Amino acid sequence: MTNILMVCTGNICRSPMAEGLMQKKIQENELNAFVDSCGFESFHLGDNPDYRAMKIMKRNGIDISKHTMRLFRQQDFDDFDLICVMDQTHYRNVMRYARNESDRQKVDFIMNATDHGSNAIVPDPYYGDESDFELTYYLLDRATDAIARKLKNQK
Repeated sequence: MTNILMVCTGNICRSPMAEGLMQKKIQENELNAFVDSCGFESFHLGDNPDYRAMKIMKRNGIDISKHTMRLFRQQDFDDFDLICVMDQTHYRNVMRYARNESDRQKVDFIMNATDHGSNAIVPDPYYGDESDFELTYYLLDRATDAIARKLKNQK
């Protein structure tokens, strides 16, 4: 089984969207995988996703309304095989928790799934409007498709 963790700032926009998309692809492709998400800012601890994230996801047939924000923890390196970050700040934050090279090898920018080595970011839609959430959905849909393909090829 491959365990995947999606990480963003508040765990109410990008990472729960990525989790929802990945979960859908795990089910559709009958993959032996598990996905979760978390963040770094405790301000939203225990909160559900942003209403705009839920709206875009629901429009695309994915319900993320039951998700609740949780914080990243060092234990996540033991529990997950792949830790996907959305931008450089998340990458630095996760790396601060890394205990060794094995931990560091698990961390990657999610967009490297489609644009290997680019370290391209998924912009934070929180301070934007619905079109920013649509862009986030589009980018994460592409990235999770690529991750699902890779997992399927490993079967």
